[in-house]
Amino acid sequence: MLYMCYGVDGPDGAARRDIAREEHFAYLKAHEHILVLGGATLGDDGVQRTGSLLVINVPDRAAADAFADGEPLRKAGVFESYTVSLMRRGQWNPDAAPKTAEGG
Repeated sequence: MLYMCYGVDGPDGAARRDIAREEHFAYLKAHEHILVLGGATLGDDGVQRTGSLLVINVPDRAAADAFADGEPLRKAGVFESYTVSLMRRGQWNPDAAPKTAEGG
């Protein structure tokens, strides 16, 4: 089952993110077998981080909540709000995805 984990940064999210960054990436690496898509959300300037979106494939809500509860950025208090939501895979076109993280 697909779940979306969406965090919106709080006012001091950038400073807290810096503290937990390495642990966050290690956590994602350890869970790469369930991570479908992940990345920072950005402001219109393409630079300012506004939050994080992770899409995971897990068996049930309990597994999604366990993943979200262990996420280092969340544990570090980066996010002002955090949502875990069941979702359905609709359109799926990996060929249309950008080749680089910057969108190129």
